[in-house]
Amino acid sequence: MAAPKITLYVDTISPFTYIAYYILRHDEVFKGCDITYVPILLGGLMKKCGNTPPNRIQNKQAWIYNERLRWAELFSVPMTVPLPPDFPVPTVPIMRALCALAAADAADTATSSDPAGATPQKQPRLIKALDALYARYWADAVAIHHPEVLRETLAGLFGADEAERILTQSTTPEIKQALINNTDAAFDSGAFGLPWLVCTTGTGTSDSKKTEAFFGVDHLGRAAHFLGLERPGSGSGSSVASGKGSVSGNGKAEGGAEGWKALL
Repeated sequence: MAAPKITLYVDTISPFTYIAYYILRHDEVFKGCDITYVPILLGGLMKKCGNTPPNRIQNKQAWIYNERLRWAELFSVPMTVPLPPDFPVPTVPIMRALCALAAADAADTATSSDPAGATPQKQPRLIKALDALYARYWADAVAIHHPEVLRETLAGLFGADEAERILTQSTTPEIKQALINNTDAAFDSGAFGLPWLVCTTGTGTSDSKKTEAFFGVDHLGRAAHFLGLERPGSGSGSSVASGKGSVSGNGKAEGGAEGWKALL
């Protein structure tokens, strides 16, 4: 049986997308899914939809501040208590760099072959960068939007020469257009904000498989149910959400969490 598929559209500016990304990466519930991460520009998506940015909606910034901490605690996601520096910040250079990494991953997949028939890890560069950038910004409150910090982060992951190549490629017309295309694809799938997940069932023929989209961390339970995934409290299996978590003074989540109880 083919694995259920999930496409998660991401922008590093969104705390709730970080939480969804962390859960998809670490929770046992999603371990059997074929997951694709797609960098987009949240500001561009909101402009296409005619949405008002959350920080311009009275009272919503305070709600975001508290709600991200609640969900981080439930799922033991490391989260800074103070908002990151200058939040919200422009992420265009970051997202273009991530598009460049995604393009490199796609090129490797198209040309690589393993004599032993092993399946290579999907999107290795992109995932490595997302792990680091999300952790630095949302767990450690590091100003990744500063060019020198972005360069330093990429150099620490891939080496100085490769970091320069990535940053140079991120300014090319092809990569700029890739970010636009990704944002358009999210919009065309129905997205109006992030996190946005497009899920396809793993059972049935190619004609009978079903696809649905879900918005928000609070709809991960519905996404899991739609895909037929076993969740704590609804069947066997384990999860990062296996206890009661807390967020410490330095923003590090401690212990487990009861996230799936909130989603059932």
